Amino acid sequence: MTHRFTCRRRVEFADTDVAGIMHFSNFYRFMEVAEHAFYRSLGFSVHPFQKHEEGADPHVGWPRVHASADFRLPLRFEEEVEVELLVEEVRNKTIGYYFNFWKNPDSEEERVLAATGRFTVVCVTFDDENRRMKAVAIPQEWREKIAVAPEGTIPSKAS
Repeated sequence: MTHRFTCRRRVEFADTDVAGIMHFSNFYRFMEVAEHAFYRSLGFSVHPFQKHEEGADPHVGWPRVHASADFRLPLRFEEEVEVELLVEEVRNKTIGYYFNFWKNPDSEEERVLAATGRFTVVCVTFDDENRRMKAVAIPQEWREKIAVAPEGTIPSKAS
């Protein structure tokens, strides 16, 4: 079981504004990329396109029902950033993620927090008949691989 995942991204020119600073909206894209990479690391996909076999667990998707971010320091063109995903909460149908954006990830002296963020995602299946998503309990095969981060790892939501 895992509660933490990290990935690295370089701030590309297309991620920045005219000042060469990463536009705030791209922090959400980076969080989503980290989330999808986390699922792949567990052997899952955020959107399995194949039909599932009769009697097997249904394929699930994970749309956002909440997204937020707090920005501390700018990320600039060509900087490398480490995006750290921590599992904040697992409920019956939802998972809460907390993200840290680390500037200068390879330097113990210069490593600093640039931003934080949160996603809440809901587990859904897609009903082909009525063409709607339906919230469902998180499948056991997912629950067996995802753990909540230890207490004290993530600041409280009130902080």
